[in-house]
This record gives sequence, C-alpha cells and structure tokens, in this order.
Amino acid sequence: MFGYVRPFQPELKCKDYDLYRATYCGLCRCLRRRYGLVAPMFLNFDFTFLALLLWESEESFIPCRGRCHANPLRRLPMCPESRALEEAADESVILSWWKLRDSVQDEGLWKSLPSRALSVLLGPAYRKAARRRPEFDETVRCCLEELAVLEQEGSPSLDRTADTFARLLQSAAPREGERGRVLAQLLYHLGRWIYLADARDDLEEDKLSSRYNPVAARYGPQGDDGALKLTMDHSLELMGAALQLGRFGCRTPLLENIIYLGLPLVQRAVFDGSWKKIKKQKIWRND
Repeated sequence: MFGYVRPFQPELKCKDYDLYRATYCGLCRCLRRRYGLVAPMFLNFDFTFLALLLWESEESFIPCRGRCHANPLRRLPMCPESRALEEAADESVILSWWKLRDSVQDEGLWKSLPSRALSVLLGPAYRKAARRRPEFDETVRCCLEELAVLEQEGSPSLDRTADTFARLLQSAAPREGERGRVLAQLLYHLGRWIYLADARDDLEEDKLSSRYNPVAARYGPQGDDGALKLTMDHSLELMGAALQLGRFGCRTPLLENIIYLGLPLVQRAVFDGSWKKIKKQKIWRND
C-alpha cells in the first residue's frame, strides 16, 4: 500500500487518538508474532485503517500494554490480539509482497534491487499468509496481472485501471452479510481513490522515466487536476455514504475523521505537490 490513508490528528479527540495508536501498535505486535521480525517493517497507516474497518462493531476498546517492537524498553498501550488484527496482518503481508513484486516488474534491473531483496526477506511470511488467506492472495494476483496487461497496452481508460486496483482492495472485505456488503463498497472506492492519488503523485516522475501513468494516458502529460478531482471526490462521497450504512461502534468517530478530513487533506497535498514532504511526517505527538 502507499500510506495515503491517515487521520487528521489536530481534529482527533484524545480517546480517538489513543484508539488509533493502540490499533497501530497492536497490529505491529500481531505482525511480529505471526510473521517474525521482517513483517512489521511494512506496517503503515493504510493497514491500520484496514484493521479498524475489520473490527466487529460490538467489540469495545480495552487496551493492554506491550513492548514496542522498535524499542523493546518501552511498554505502550495497544489493542490485544483479535480476529480483526489477524486478518489485517495476513492481508497486509500479502499486499506488501505483491507490491514489491509489482515494483520489480515496473523498475529496471538496478532500481529494482531493493524491492527484490525485500521481497526475498518477506517471502516466508508471504507464503504463510497466502496459505491462511488463499482466496485473497489469488484475487490480488489476478488483479495485478490484469492491471499489468492494461499498463503494457498503455490503456487510456482511467476507469478500467482504477477499477482493477479497486477490486483488489475490495476483496479484503468479509464475503457475507450486511457488514460484508458495506465494507466491500467502502474498500472498493478507497482502492479506486488510492490508485488515482498514487497516479497523480507519480505523474512527474513517470513522465521523466517514460513510464506508463494512467492520468497522463487519459489527460495528457500535464494531467487535468480539475477532472481528476471530480472523480476522486466522487469516490470520497461514496466512501462516506458506505460508512454511514455500517455499524462501527466506538471506532465510528475515528473512521469519520479519516474519511471526511484526512483523505481530502491528503488529496489536496498530492495536487499541490506538498505530499512528498508531508508523508514523511509522523502522526504521533511529542515524538
């Protein structure tokens, strides 16, 4: 994933901030316990959002304290082990590994060396996660293969390419029940939004490297921020509509902050060119 999905920290209440950080740290610990020392290196804000979505609405926020993976001398509040964290951990390992393999295909021999090395290190964790979530792994593989074909053809259809990535992320939702339908809708439009945000963010870099970019293929080398904003805003609206149809319990205010405040601000930063600097900043206060 890409790290675009983050809350707007100044507008978070203290309890929602604590919930977000406990989920982040809980997912980090879950990755370490299930997949060893390498997997937590790939944790980002996108996967934390996925974990928040996958939690059952009836589950309350009761943090425990555990040792920090990055600094074992620190004990931090974190969410205890749960099915939601396990699902998010499994799916995040699969997505991270396929993202690395996709980077290997897209970049030249020398530029792809870091991605090759990381994919080898993550390989054992990926194979274990793929055995646990074979249907999700197969869907990710098929969608990325379909996307690779569209990119090789230089597809001018922004909708076809974005739809392929959106279906990939949609498959992370449960397959049954009302909750599954709500999450499938929300994750579909989140995946579409992430793909378009990443394409706009990479527009200049792809132009210099003569690589395929769906925004350039649709609107020309300079893109069209006005048209792109309309379709990305539409995805944000449909995410918000899906959120209102679901029940997320104590996590609702935090999810609303991310969708209604965090994502629009990230989108604005991508358009004005400030995102590359902002994405390196930590959310954690007093760090």
